[in-house]
Amino acid sequence: MIKNIPTLALLLFAGLIFQQTNAQTDERIYEIIDSVSADRIEADIRKLAGFGTRNTFSDTVSDTRGIGAARRWIKSEFDNISNNCDNCLDVFYQKDFVTTEDGERIPHDAWVVNVVAVQKGTKYPNRYIIMSGDIDSRASNTMDFETDAPGANDNASGMAGAIEAARVLSQYEFESSVVYVGLSGEEQGLFGGKGLAEYAKENDWEIIGVLNNDMIGNIKGVDGVIDNRTFRIFSEPVPPNESERERTMRRFYGGEVDGISRQLARYVHKTTETYMPEMNPMMIYRLDRFGRGGHHRPFNDLGFAGIRIMEAHENYNRQHQDIRTENGIEYGDVVEEVNFDYAKKLTAVNAINMANLAWAPPAPENVEIGGIVEPSAKLKWDKVEGDIAGYKIYWRETTEAQWQYSRFVGDVNEFTLEGIVIDNFFFGVAAVGKDGNESVVVFPSGVFR
Repeated sequence: MIKNIPTLALLLFAGLIFQQTNAQTDERIYEIIDSVSADRIEADIRKLAGFGTRNTFSDTVSDTRGIGAARRWIKSEFDNISNNCDNCLDVFYQKDFVTTEDGERIPHDAWVVNVVAVQKGTKYPNRYIIMSGDIDSRASNTMDFETDAPGANDNASGMAGAIEAARVLSQYEFESSVVYVGLSGEEQGLFGGKGLAEYAKENDWEIIGVLNNDMIGNIKGVDGVIDNRTFRIFSEPVPPNESERERTMRRFYGGEVDGISRQLARYVHKTTETYMPEMNPMMIYRLDRFGRGGHHRPFNDLGFAGIRIMEAHENYNRQHQDIRTENGIEYGDVVEEVNFDYAKKLTAVNAINMANLAWAPPAPENVEIGGIVEPSAKLKWDKVEGDIAGYKIYWRETTEAQWQYSRFVGDVNEFTLEGIVIDNFFFGVAAVGKDGNESVVVFPSGVFR
């Protein structure tokens, strides 16, 4: 019996660890994952591809072809979802007029029209987490708005994901507001994202983050790799509109890879690993693919946190190509090449992160750090409004990509990490709700002695 005591103690300890770990997860998140439907996503992708072309400058009058028919159908889907949740969505068009003087890819003057569905938060209605997909498609020639361009993966997949996320999340209530949006004008110069970002700024939206989904359905890369588990999270290191003072502080205090968009990317990475461990999120330390852009960039330009979520392995024969066969190679962005189960997985990644963020309390503000030439690091911050569980301090070695260590410190507004030397780590603070959901980690913006 004595020999069995260590084994028994080990089992009890393991059970305690399991209970503690299990208590940190939210069962509603697993319900959301299970509710996402590959069949519904497939139906929506087929519907969108069936409009022939969704070029931003294509037909706006027809009920069956062109950008006009596509955006009216998207609005009707959001309206139907709202009807099924007791009018929980505020659905509207947001538009801006562009002319040929606004860019080289504009063949004629036109309205760039976004379709927006807002699910208002119960406690923080002016805080928004946004999931976007692009409505428009393109042929080989960007200026060609008549040739068929089904855009099944680029980007009916991301648009279908946003619609499906609205179907699933509309069955829940959130403290913060959740926005599902179809953006236009992406292929001509990110005009839809620019218009909505400016709309958000003008209306004083407090944006928690933007999850831009552009191509979430391809698993067969042009490099020959087939992978239905891995996806990329693109994020830029620091806001492009930071002040000279902030740049100077970073030189002496660090934070070159700790801007608000990078923290949002880490949040998505962590949430995915917690609730969907079968997936393999890749953090890409870049605004977007090499030399290219996406609809999160206009939000970044105005100082909002925004990232791009997309497939890991692109097939360039299937994007921005007229439908054709040359030298035995098939070109064109057709429905047959979209993997709907993979699109379902990436839609679920978006949905659980939006839910986590919308259920979480606001992130702490005015986080400051101290402990210069001392044996222990000290942090302090402004408490957030409302009744929360408390705060968690995160830290990591300066060469690590993800937060390695954390400590829940209770409902306080300052704490000293005894024996943790400030010189050797980076630090951040998150707010924790009573259900365990956390805000994005906030990197210190000031110092104290």
